[in-house]
Amino acid sequence: MSLENSHFVIAGGSGFLGTSLASHLADQGARVSVLSRRPPVSGPGQHVAWDGRTMGPWADVLEGTDGLINLAGRSVNCVKTPDHCDEILRSRVESTRILGEAMRTVASPPPVWVQMSTAHIYGDPPHLVCTEDSSFGYGLAPFVGRSWEETFSQSLIKKQRGVVLRTSFVIGRNRGAGGGALGTLRNLARYGLGGRVGTGTQGMSWIHERDLDRLFERALTNPTMQGPYIASAPNPVSQQKFMRELRRVLRVPLGLPAPAWLVRLGASLILRTDPELALYGRYVRSQRLEEEGFLFEFPDVRNALEDLCGQ
Repeated sequence: MSLENSHFVIAGGSGFLGTSLASHLADQGARVSVLSRRPPVSGPGQHVAWDGRTMGPWADVLEGTDGLINLAGRSVNCVKTPDHCDEILRSRVESTRILGEAMRTVASPPPVWVQMSTAHIYGDPPHLVCTEDSSFGYGLAPFVGRSWEETFSQSLIKKQRGVVLRTSFVIGRNRGAGGGALGTLRNLARYGLGGRVGTGTQGMSWIHERDLDRLFERALTNPTMQGPYIASAPNPVSQQKFMRELRRVLRVPLGLPAPAWLVRLGASLILRTDPELALYGRYVRSQRLEEEGFLFEFPDVRNALEDLCGQ
């Protein structure tokens, strides 16, 4: 299926991932509509106001489109207060549910729905490399991931092809302030703080934004894709190795280590984020994509970081 003259809807598409995907689809001749509370700061596409929770005129944009991508969900880069945890769950489940309800109000709904999910659904096993067949983990993020995917499964309409991308840490050229998560790590490395965090052995599963865009495109256009896939490069690394490669690309010779107690203190008080995002991790890879012959443009972290951060 060619993307030329196709029309896709990206729900929750005003952020880093949505802007990148909209540009990727538009570059190949597709028309893009973005459902979000606020218009994207940059990028192509028609903006349609959407609160992610209630039905409204926005549902009409689904009529006759070639595919829906749902990226909606509150950022997990925050201190995990009860209110934030509640919003992390509700923003994902309620947005997915209302999209399913909107599908049932249009005469010609999109034939394919590609749903974002999280590789964090597998929890934080210290050494195990998880695939699509691995058991889910324990804790907030796995619970949110399961609820997200269950709501998606219930929201699909009859004969609609559904694809779930359990996405890992996306590294890319975020055009927003600070450069996103990779921008934060880059700044830490430049100030000499990009060393081992905690034990340094926790897994960093990652994917280059270009490969994620290609995976979304494949999910939209390849009729054989259905069900859950891990969206992560085939070569996950430890946190220590990831930061070592980042320092090498930035030509920063040293990175001070950060013990767990200091991370817990600094993340909560200074960075206003969850220290567990840095102290824990997971190693994941997609067995299904490997079996289906998908070739990553950036399978190795060194080449990916050189593309994004090379001087």
